Amino acid sequence: MKSSSRGGLVYSTDGGQMCPQCRQPLAACQCKVAARPMPPAGATRVSRETKGRGGKAVTVVKGLPLDDDALAALGKQLRTACGSGGTVKDGVIEVQGDHCDRILAALEKLGYRAKRAGG
Repeated sequence: MKSSSRGGLVYSTDGGQMCPQCRQPLAACQCKVAARPMPPAGATRVSRETKGRGGKAVTVVKGLPLDDDALAALGKQLRTACGSGGTVKDGVIEVQGDHCDRILAALEKLGYRAKRAGG
């Protein structure tokens, strides 16, 4: 067992990494869950945009009820599924190219309820 300079438990062989706020194992930590507000269910939208991108198409996913780390991980999964680049900015996943159908299928497979927005 290791202790930090502040005297708190950092790692335990029983539970692994420990949360610095609530001193619980990260798997049982409730700090982040209680701190972030959840958007309404069913507000996830997948659309294709070209505005402000020099005519290049980008698939945009908005309204996912995830924190920044989980959103970045999901963005990586979606970009890998489409075989394309992209980014995560301001709670929005952008994937280069027109991949609305692939992203909708991937989100449905992961258990998210998403709808196509736009045309």
